[in-house]
Amino acid sequence: MDHHPLIKDFPELKDRIHTLKTSNAHFARLEKEYEELDKAIGRLESGIEHSSANELEQKKLQRVALKDELYALLKA
Repeated sequence: MDHHPLIKDFPELKDRIHTLKTSNAHFARLEKEYEELDKAIGRLESGIEHSSANELEQKKLQRVALKDELYALLKA
């Protein structure tokens, strides 16, 4: 099980992540949603919570889409 926080995946953008979290409400909302989804995936993968394989896959796809959107905002 891997945890995928934005700062771990994009360490070179650490300062930009912090700046946007405090100055951009849209980014902050998406980042919070991403982190909550990432933690939920971790709980499912570790067996703490249970779901179907399809539900887990859908959550992972949603996480990728959120990460793509967040990355675009980071690079804008």
